[in-house]
Amino acid sequence: MPIDPTLPYDDANIFARILRGELPSKKVYEDEWALAFDDIAPQAPVHILVIPKGSYVSWDDFSAQASDAEIAGFARAVGQIARDAGLVEPGYRVLYNVGLHGGQEIPHLHAHIFGGRPLGRMIG
Repeated sequence: MPIDPTLPYDDANIFARILRGELPSKKVYEDEWALAFDDIAPQAPVHILVIPKGSYVSWDDFSAQASDAEIAGFARAVGQIARDAGLVEPGYRVLYNVGLHGGQEIPHLHAHIFGGRPLGRMIG
């Protein structure tokens, strides 16, 4: 069920629990700014989730509240993960769902990296 991004951060969300090591994940990347792992219900041959290490509900929250270093570090991590996965050529998609209309289901900012096949149009 989509979440309301105006709600305060909930540190019991699944991604916060993964960051604390309380839940397992199949990690593909980690640095001081981000953690990336394979999605448990992939929607493409490559489907990686990238989460910041800070407590941000959504892209809106992150872009408004994070430090310049956090934003740059997270953006660089997303790019590095795509390169490491060999997705630059032939291409990939990065998706952030924000709020109710955007279909965000977990109240922790996360980027989806999709690749490994032609992805088609974004919105039909």
